[in-house]
Amino acid sequence: MHTIAAYKLHPPTRPRQFVPRPRLLRRLDAATEPVLVVSAPPGAGKSVLLADWARALQARDGRVAWLELDAYDNTPARLWAGILSALRPLRPGLPTPPPAGAWTLEAWVEDLLPRLLGALGEGAPLTLVLDGVDRLTDQAALRCLGDFLTALPDGVRAVLATRHLPGAPVPALRARGLAADLGADELRFTLAEAAALLASRRGGPPGERALRELYHLTEGWAAGLCVLGRPPTTSGAGARSGDGARAVADYLGTEVLDRLTTEQRAFLVRTSVLDELSPESCHAVTGSDHAGVLLRELARTVQLLLPSATAPGAYRHHRALRSVLAGLLAAEQPGGAAALHHAAARWCRERQRTTSAVRHFVQAGDSPGAVATVLDAWEEALAGGRTADVARWLGMLPAREVRSDARLCVVAAMTSLCEGDPEAAERWLDVARARPSWQGTVGEGGTVAQAAAVARALVRCLRGEGQVPLAGGDVEGASSLTGWRALACVAQGTALLWQGRTEEADVRLAEAVRDAYGARHTLVLVRALGSRALCAYLAGRPARARTLVDQALDAARAEGLTGHFTAAPAQLCRAGLLLDDLARTEAAEVLAGATRALTATVHGGEPPLRALAGVIASGLPGGLRGTVPLPAQEEEGSVPQVLGGLIERLRAARPTPATPLPPRAQDLSPGERRILRALCGPLTLREIAAELHVSRNTVKTQVSAVFRKLGTHSRSGAVARARECGMLRPGPGTAYEASCRRA
Repeated sequence: MHTIAAYKLHPPTRPRQFVPRPRLLRRLDAATEPVLVVSAPPGAGKSVLLADWARALQARDGRVAWLELDAYDNTPARLWAGILSALRPLRPGLPTPPPAGAWTLEAWVEDLLPRLLGALGEGAPLTLVLDGVDRLTDQAALRCLGDFLTALPDGVRAVLATRHLPGAPVPALRARGLAADLGADELRFTLAEAAALLASRRGGPPGERALRELYHLTEGWAAGLCVLGRPPTTSGAGARSGDGARAVADYLGTEVLDRLTTEQRAFLVRTSVLDELSPESCHAVTGSDHAGVLLRELARTVQLLLPSATAPGAYRHHRALRSVLAGLLAAEQPGGAAALHHAAARWCRERQRTTSAVRHFVQAGDSPGAVATVLDAWEEALAGGRTADVARWLGMLPAREVRSDARLCVVAAMTSLCEGDPEAAERWLDVARARPSWQGTVGEGGTVAQAAAVARALVRCLRGEGQVPLAGGDVEGASSLTGWRALACVAQGTALLWQGRTEEADVRLAEAVRDAYGARHTLVLVRALGSRALCAYLAGRPARARTLVDQALDAARAEGLTGHFTAAPAQLCRAGLLLDDLARTEAAEVLAGATRALTATVHGGEPPLRALAGVIASGLPGGLRGTVPLPAQEEEGSVPQVLGGLIERLRAARPTPATPLPPRAQDLSPGERRILRALCGPLTLREIAAELHVSRNTVKTQVSAVFRKLGTHSRSGAVARARECGMLRPGPGTAYEASCRRA
């Protein structure tokens, strides 16, 4: 017979600083499945939580059995000797386990298990808590436990506390609805619970900043909060911080790292340089051909490798664990971190993960590699509107490295222009001109001087200056300069537009559109199409303007650029067109979006665009005008000089807003009136097209015309407006007219 120590049969006492967790107690009480698995990494508070819950259950009905498992229970005989000892006070009739030397799997299956299940099935319901199931590694012991969990009789519940994600038979039981889980995410302390725990340890609540910093580092991990949040015992914040870090390292060393194989430990240490752990990235830095197997096994057993929020199937180190691993890497492999970062940088660069590649190159001490990576990727990023990414890459590089390289100065200038800051861009261009690499190349084959000339033209454009002196030689030449030609044409076309030379402006902007399509430069495309729309609008060609506006905004939506200032010309044009159609509410909404995009830039948007926004807003009724956050205007006289009187003529041509006359039935064509009646019923546009024997595109075109003429932008709004004006006259005939009468 095995003797079981008495302390293993009772829940552990509460720690000195105890924080109740009622949300988790309610979760445990609510579970009705016969098997409940509490799985979390070491130090997550599993035992404390279950002990608190078990004491509450004992106080209610006393039907709780507890067994704390350890390494000595890792045989079938000792495991079941312990389980039977824990259950016997609640079921005195349980069978006696065989002597240690007489235990066999046959005896278990044929004799002990049936008698055990039979005895447990008689009497009141009970709960068995097994704490430390992860300590069982013997396959025979695990198989016996699995047999028991699969055949639990009614009224008997087993609660398993483990550091590992459970294996068989739990997944099968979970699929049958017989097992529930309380995982690491739920065990993680909330910010409020962390504050209560730290207050109990320190004798008072921590400061808000200290609390958030500690919570960020520990990610709600109970052991980390307890170790790092202990009361100061030494003088000086640095000493306290060092003591806490050593204590965390000691804890993770004894509870996690010392229990791993040599290969697993080395794998964790070497992958500590990675932000994201995938089988491929781990192979790149470790060279292990079975990196994926190691990663999955460590994620299951350690549980301090957390699922990545951005990449399915990938993981990341817990912050506290990564800090410890980085310290071990520095101590055990001096200089090894640089080589690992270099390997990670090459892997990231090959997969166009530029942000990670630049960071790894910098941490490897390879500034040329980081610079080359930025120079390879910046044009495509800016063209797609990812300005913040390029600014982040430049910020990762040493400031001296950026200032000393004319190519990077041009990149910084273009980034500032895409952020709407021409002053910063000009400062960078001044720095670039003073560098020895001024005659080098940047981007797709253009020289630094050519790129700087285009950038200076864009600076003048964003300032609203009417002249852009840009010689053809600055942008002509190799076909690889398509993107730069597009930028130059935008600058020149915009300058011509603000001089009132709309026909010449449209020609240059059309070239910009062509080159932008060729270079896949979405920012230039959106800006050029929007500026062409303004050319058509200011020249009195509204139909052409509508087509160009739709193209510009479709391109902006495709890349998520509707809030970027380059979309403002198209939005201003649309607002003006809507206002001309008396759709004042929708015009105010579109105008507000344009002005928000302008005011979001550092310099508040181009002066001509700000002036144009003011002209369009002046056509709104007073109540709607107040909903538009108009940007600040230039000083009196400066804008008319730039626009050559164009905006003044537009202002004079626009009548003072007055109460619009209600639309009349004769304002709609016969086809539009049929569509209006059809909109009253439940038919979809496709069904209306089939009912009227026309194409769906015809129906969509006529619906748009109805909305415009009624001053609305929704189906229900059109019906309501038409009823107010007495325009709906349903008559006999088709299904949609019958549905109109029912409506």
